[in-house]
Amino acid sequence: MPLRRHRCRFKSYEHCFTASEAVDWLHELLRNSQNFGPEVTRKQTVQLLGKFLKNHVIEDIKGKWGQEDFEDNRHLYRFPPSSPLKPYPKKPLYQRDVIKFPEWSDPPLGTSQENIPVRPIVMNSEMWFKRHSIAIGEVPACRLVHRRQLTEANVEEIWKSTTLSYLQKILGLDSLEEVLNTKLVSSKFIIHNVYSVSKQGVVILDDKSKELPHWVLSAMKCLANWPNCTDWKQPMYLGFEKDVFKTIADYYGHLKEPLLTFHLFDAFVSVLGLLPKEKMAIEAFQICCLLLPPENRRKLQLLMRMMARICLNKEMPPLSDGFGTRTLMVQTFSRCILCSKDEVDLDELLAARLVTFLMDNYQEILKVPLALQTSIEERVAHLRRVQIKYPGADMDITLSAPSFCRQISPEEFEYQRAYGSQEPLAALLEEVIADDKLSSKEKKKKLKQFQKSYPEVYQERFPTPESEALLFPEKPKAKPQLFMWALRKPFQPFQRTRSFRM
Repeated sequence: MPLRRHRCRFKSYEHCFTASEAVDWLHELLRNSQNFGPEVTRKQTVQLLGKFLKNHVIEDIKGKWGQEDFEDNRHLYRFPPSSPLKPYPKKPLYQRDVIKFPEWSDPPLGTSQENIPVRPIVMNSEMWFKRHSIAIGEVPACRLVHRRQLTEANVEEIWKSTTLSYLQKILGLDSLEEVLNTKLVSSKFIIHNVYSVSKQGVVILDDKSKELPHWVLSAMKCLANWPNCTDWKQPMYLGFEKDVFKTIADYYGHLKEPLLTFHLFDAFVSVLGLLPKEKMAIEAFQICCLLLPPENRRKLQLLMRMMARICLNKEMPPLSDGFGTRTLMVQTFSRCILCSKDEVDLDELLAARLVTFLMDNYQEILKVPLALQTSIEERVAHLRRVQIKYPGADMDITLSAPSFCRQISPEEFEYQRAYGSQEPLAALLEEVIADDKLSSKEKKKKLKQFQKSYPEVYQERFPTPESEALLFPEKPKAKPQLFMWALRKPFQPFQRTRSFRM
């Protein structure tokens, strides 16, 4: 917003603007925005600036805000010296409130192991032999340790803690307290949204009473499949599609709670800051949508699919005389999708941006994040797996202090990268060459396999064919024996003579 000097009642004010200047500038900005378009009116722009004044985004020249009405006149306004946004929490020196996985080794609540004396045991040669005897071919006696059986509550806690950890990591927050009350997150909702889905990925409800009414679902199918509407058997008339759309809008407009729920409002709004990074924003929305109640997620999936199909259908008649189809969809359903409980008349900009992004990427956003599902399933399978323990494995051992990395020069790094892995391979090649137990045929076979896998190491050991031939010297060939019968004349067959008979 351009700022300049203005005079009012024989007094000049720096860095301010008039109400009319703000309306002109913001109206032009909204009309050229792809999220709104030329359908935005000047009256809507005045209403938006009024909400800016109420939320202290702007203030009048005397510092007043909140109660005054914003009008399209020459009244002077300015930006406040401090930002109206909430300050981000400072990052602590240590990681706190980190959502950790439940471990079986964790003691029950109310117990402490700090004062239990533990006798340190120094590793001796006999214990080392028992620990590492499997490496030299001897397998000591072992026993199977069955883990404590996983209960349904354990599995639900793993799903909840892992999902929230993924969300916290993507948002880059030290804690989710600022955007989400984790006590209101239901692990049963997450599990149901992951596994109870149809082939099209839509949630299947166990309680059929929470389904969409049949007439609403039929109306949504009619508009989503227009003009290939085979299920709708009612006669059509001029303006029929507008009445069907109004029926759907009235149902969603009278919902008691928005589809994204009140307690998840801050979580979804915080994801809007990631919209420039589209991939991260999609991942964050995927996880946030998993936290929804199954009936809300199902209604959202069906609604977004209908909205996207209507916008892409070029044969759909205009559903409104004053707005384009895309703008109509956003303005009609934005409040029933995202709304705050504390401030009902919240700026529609947030809801419009979120609904626009959802409509453009709904197929990806309303999918189950595969990486999250795989990670949790592997962890649950690991906790259910039987563990093998060897003698001495459950003893406490005094370990040495942890070692840390040492920075090396670029030349040393290049040398280690080039020769660090070749030295053990060269030693392995020498072992194959010096092994007398292998026959010549087996040794040639192994050397051929080695040459195929590691040609550089093999070329360094045998630079020429002559050096390779020295490894397998040729045996002198035995001369063939001469037999006495070979010196005799070869057998000549009987030759017939001409008969002298006439």
